[in-house]
Amino acid sequence: MSTIDTQTIEPGKFPLTLEVRGKHTLRVDVSAAQGGDDSAPGPHDFFDAALAACKAETAMWYAKRKGFALERVEAHVDRDDSEEKNGKYTLRVRLAFHGPLDDAQRKQIYDAVSRCPIHKLMTTSDVIIETAPL
Repeated sequence: MSTIDTQTIEPGKFPLTLEVRGKHTLRVDVSAAQGGDDSAPGPHDFFDAALAACKAETAMWYAKRKGFALERVEAHVDRDDSEEKNGKYTLRVRLAFHGPLDDAQRKQIYDAVSRCPIHKLMTTSDVIIETAPL
């Protein structure tokens, strides 16, 4: 089991500290339009970033496993949340694979990233959320 702890930094304000596995500390905030300071990424940003990071890490993992000369990966995610209240949240992911790869290798990497764990979690899993007092 992995644990993430979060707490407000200043009473009555939105910014939070978020600690992952007791060793990585991040900040979270909401935009000024939502009443925050926009001093850090918001929860939706982290959700979207999880997909970008997973696709990039999956590309590197797959290329290393196959012995492909993938030097670096770029992943760009554009969010369209205009219909989120209607149950539709669209993430458009664009990827660039840098290194001396041939077309067949690039295709294999694209196929692998389409199955990254976060993509699958976001699209095919029943996520159960239980909320209780601390």
